[in-house]
Amino acid sequence: MSHAFLRLVSSSGEQSYSLLTTGEMVIGRDHSCQIVLDSNTYPMVSRRHGTIRPSRTLDGRTSFVLCDLKSGNGTYLNGHRLQGCQELHGGDRISFGNNGPEFVFEYQLNHQSIGVVQPAVTPTPTTAVNSASPNTDNDASWSQLLPIFSSPKDLYRKAYLIPGIITVVFVILLFVVKGIWYQLLLGIYLAGAALYFVYQLCGKPKPWWVIIAAAVFTAVILITPVLSIFILVFRQLLPGNVPTNMSTIAFPELFIRFFFGAGLLEELLKALPIIGFYFLGKRLSSPWRERIGVWEPLDGILLGSASAVGFTLVETLGQYVPGTIAQVAETMGPDAGLRAGLELLIPRILGEVAGHMAWSGWFGYCIGLSVLKPRQAWRILAIGYLSAAGLHALWNVSAGLTSTLGIFVLGWLLLIGGLSYALLVAAILKGRTLSPTRSQNFATRFFNS
Repeated sequence: MSHAFLRLVSSSGEQSYSLLTTGEMVIGRDHSCQIVLDSNTYPMVSRRHGTIRPSRTLDGRTSFVLCDLKSGNGTYLNGHRLQGCQELHGGDRISFGNNGPEFVFEYQLNHQSIGVVQPAVTPTPTTAVNSASPNTDNDASWSQLLPIFSSPKDLYRKAYLIPGIITVVFVILLFVVKGIWYQLLLGIYLAGAALYFVYQLCGKPKPWWVIIAAAVFTAVILITPVLSIFILVFRQLLPGNVPTNMSTIAFPELFIRFFFGAGLLEELLKALPIIGFYFLGKRLSSPWRERIGVWEPLDGILLGSASAVGFTLVETLGQYVPGTIAQVAETMGPDAGLRAGLELLIPRILGEVAGHMAWSGWFGYCIGLSVLKPRQAWRILAIGYLSAAGLHALWNVSAGLTSTLGIFVLGWLLLIGGLSYALLVAAILKGRTLSPTRSQNFATRFFNS
């Protein structure tokens, strides 16, 4: 009968674990695993990171197979990232995560019968150190006293160092500036935080300069004569003109006007960066073609969400907030006007994940999906464009229903906003599944651990 075990190799000692021949052994940070690794010592290890399963060979012996359980940082076998499962051989070195805990697989084939069932985990430490629990007997090491110097790569890649530093910078600036500059900085920070949230949900690396360029592209369009062309087509040639007094217009007519004048107009405008980067990517050579272009749904979601950020910032800070400030300041003074503008700014920016960002992200998903499924491209694009415009129009109709529905308009907004956000998240989940680079995409703490 075969006997195999894993030997954990660390700088402070070694520890061995016998492997079951009757069931799998799961390795991870969760206490339900058969081999539990301390989360403080090994933060790069997932809760259920990998497993080793026994397998019967044709000659009657037992072999062991290593499998990765969709871990965030991957499982490495002899220095190569594991894809799926692979049979182990004596002397193989296993690492859970890059620079994570390293095990050596050792295998012995005994011809004598062993009738005693092995326990789930049989540690046979070669030293007094227990690697699965904190070391309380020895003195603290320099890496424990000064952890900031012990893992610079993990600090940059896994500890959200850059977002934290950006937050500190914005907080300091918000203490210094006042008035419209305060609202501008706060709006940019909140919009960036919402975009970063979607970026983490998508879990695919995309150059940040590309994402920022998409936002800037849309913002520039809104302040150029290009916007006048869209207004001419959708609000003058097509029935998209919405009068100031909407209380006298019936719901069907109001919906049609918003469908053309807001939904179709703005969703097409926000899709321009996605289309532009798609054609730009086609002209580039690999790997820039894949990094910059739009080749899958996740690319479309990221660029569509970024475009929505640019649109929301210009619309909110350039139109709604200044109008509210001026209107309130006439009757209650400039301080009250600035306060009213701030009260409008925060919910408008934060709400974009259930508004502009959701609609543009969904349409971006459909654009990316049409690239993967070219035979159904026009059908996919039509569904995405019309549904995004429809949800957009339903949200805007709420402004005309305030006088008739009163407080019940909040329920209407909750329904449309919740449906929009659910559509965006569903598109992200499906996009992660369809992604051709799924094995290389980084895991997020929302769906993987």
